[in-house]
Amino acid sequence: MSILIVGICLLLLILLITWGKVNPFLAFLVTSMLAGWLLGVPLTGIAHSVQKGIGDTLGSLVIVIALGAMLGKLVAESGAAQKIADVMMSLFGTRYIQWGLVCTGFIIGIPLFYSVGFVLMVPLIFSVVYQYRLPAVYIGLPMLSSLSVAHGFLPPHPSPAALVAQFGANMGVTLLYGLIIAVPTIILAGPVYAQTLKNIKSEPLDIFATKARPADTLPGAANSFLTALLPVVLLALTTVFTFAFQADPAIKSLMTFIGDPATVMLLSVAVATLTLGLQQGKSMKQIMGIYEEAAKDVAMILLIIAGAGAFKQVLSDSGISQEIANQLQRVSLNPLILGWLIAAIIRVCLGSATVAGLTAAGIIAPLMTQQQVNPNLMVIAIGAGSLMFSHVNDPGFWMFKEYFNLSLKDTIRSWSMMETLVAVIGLAGVLIINVFI
Repeated sequence: MSILIVGICLLLLILLITWGKVNPFLAFLVTSMLAGWLLGVPLTGIAHSVQKGIGDTLGSLVIVIALGAMLGKLVAESGAAQKIADVMMSLFGTRYIQWGLVCTGFIIGIPLFYSVGFVLMVPLIFSVVYQYRLPAVYIGLPMLSSLSVAHGFLPPHPSPAALVAQFGANMGVTLLYGLIIAVPTIILAGPVYAQTLKNIKSEPLDIFATKARPADTLPGAANSFLTALLPVVLLALTTVFTFAFQADPAIKSLMTFIGDPATVMLLSVAVATLTLGLQQGKSMKQIMGIYEEAAKDVAMILLIIAGAGAFKQVLSDSGISQEIANQLQRVSLNPLILGWLIAAIIRVCLGSATVAGLTAAGIIAPLMTQQQVNPNLMVIAIGAGSLMFSHVNDPGFWMFKEYFNLSLKDTIRSWSMMETLVAVIGLAGVLIINVFI
């Protein structure tokens, strides 16, 4: 009966968001309180569970996600993203222009939130399409696949970062595994799959053919690359040093402090403030204005994550999480596959990758303590599942359709299938790594 109640509450959550058009944060709050009441949580304890879930979830994430948004916003506003794109295009040339766009999308996608990266990269895609008279979908989809992979697989993006905190995973190790899986996933779901899409007719709207900033106003190439990728570099280096100097408590302690995600992001923003802000002629007031706008951009993402934390805590306090874990243990599926499957189902129903990943994590978390599951791989497995088959209930689907001026049929054939390939190949990569660790 309890599991049936959870199923009904999940269905209500889906209906509130999709049919009722209710904001996901409000939908999570309503569903959490209703679930607590139906599952027998004392009335005096429901509000406490919701507040605890929100506090515990956001406590370790607000700094990482907010600072990540600030860094990404400054990378975009300073022209560093455009400079990275220009350098990659000059390196790869006309013949391999598609691969240049893929690498550009992946590098820029690491510090930028998905929607920001999408809007930033589309004008670049269209400028290449207009200049070289190439098929828009064939050229553009691989770059967007790299953005999607970074969004779903790699911290400090919101969903992977939240999953790392929830499962007690190591952000540096998760990033390392994510990078290993990301490369073949992007290649297969991007340039390789795009070979089948050359005949799709697409006439991008003229309104999106925006002009690039003058080259002499952009920051230098080394500055742009190093600043944008500094979080990745710091996480990777501290992870390696921690393992290499485990016998030296002082160095290990220092690396643990520097390698903490909050410290990494704070150092990265501090460096960016100097290299992409003050040194580029911006005043401190202008830089802080950019950071304030970034915080506004990410506020709703934080609230959605908070709502998912409340729902998870209610399930935990009611005891149903343990019951679900006991039931899931009887399912003859690898826990990594099970986590991926739950995320994929919720993603197809809801459309939001972030909501799908966090909801699946709340369901699968109790199982993690009962079975020997690598938490770093579970983060990526659920992240991959949360990208499964984007369709009409996903804003990204409509952004791609409208920007590229496609029919529904061609959007599903290109965009939806690309996202499905990312999800499936990502799971395959997780399972392969799991064999060797």
